[in-house]
Amino acid sequence: MKRDQNQSQIPDGKHATQLENASEEPVFSAAGKHDNLNEKLLPFSSWLPIISGALIGVILRLIFSGKPDAAYTAMAGAFILLVPMAVGATTVFIAERQRRRSWWFYALGPVIANTLFVLGTLVVFIEGLICAIIIIPLFSMVGALGGILMGLVCRNTNWPKQALGSFVLLPLLLGIVPPAEPDLQRIAMLERKVLVQASPEQIWQQLHKVEHIRADEVDRAWMYRIGVPLPVSGVTQTTPEGLVRRVTMGKEIYFDQVSNDWKENRYVLWKYRFFQDSFPANALDDHVSIGGRYFDLIDTRYSIKPVTAHTSELAVQIHYRVSTEFNWYADLVARLLIADFEEVILDFYKQRAAQKVS
Repeated sequence: MKRDQNQSQIPDGKHATQLENASEEPVFSAAGKHDNLNEKLLPFSSWLPIISGALIGVILRLIFSGKPDAAYTAMAGAFILLVPMAVGATTVFIAERQRRRSWWFYALGPVIANTLFVLGTLVVFIEGLICAIIIIPLFSMVGALGGILMGLVCRNTNWPKQALGSFVLLPLLLGIVPPAEPDLQRIAMLERKVLVQASPEQIWQQLHKVEHIRADEVDRAWMYRIGVPLPVSGVTQTTPEGLVRRVTMGKEIYFDQVSNDWKENRYVLWKYRFFQDSFPANALDDHVSIGGRYFDLIDTRYSIKPVTAHTSELAVQIHYRVSTEFNWYADLVARLLIADFEEVILDFYKQRAAQKVS
């Protein structure tokens, strides 16, 4: 009896193996097995991974609230490129804790989480609508990459927690380094042309006296659709320093276009002059303000060339600058918006000049 009792306290080889395997059971369920976990989850649990990822993004955005030339600025590459990856990784990590997910989820879940993250920054008033719309495509793309990488970690390693910690800590470690000086700059020029049923003299008049601009004349330009205030007027005066055109826009925005390089009825080269109150608070997002640290319009040139007795070619050239740590994306956005604006503004002058002729 004594021997039997001792034997009962010592597990046989089969039971010992089962106990050892149980202690080493992975955190994540095997593919295809749900372990009846869904029955224990709350009704909103299917959104828990998405909400968790978005919340991590908002928290990191609150940390990255430094000034443009200081540590933890929201325009730092460490934030723009690494925080969306952390959002994606968090989303997939939490989802895999519930059950094995598909590769589609690894990519699409982080896209939704990053979109909610950006919308969350709007709700707490730390980001503007223009920046939000511009950045969502990039955050979605980078976030999907972070989600796929975390999916690989969860499927092939035993270190998902360590990997998640790395995703979250890396932007915090790199964000402490202030932006490098001098700023990275990319200067480029875009040109568009249109034929106008009017003489050079008639077009010239329109270029220098534009009043009462209606919304339906220009609001199809994408920059206005995403929140840039609409133009109101642009009137030129001759001054000792040359031609000066005062441009006014919605939300009390105003600035001057100054030219000492022009030839009547042929061309005019405008350079921009901004004032301390040119852009009132909340008129434009700080990250996209003209003449700011990250974006600027250098000059705009309109040229008119007669084609026939009643037809002229009107061309516009815009030089601009982007200065970010992710110019490959910032320049792409700038080119799309400026090229679209050029198309719209040329059509605007075309219609205005044609109306005067008729």
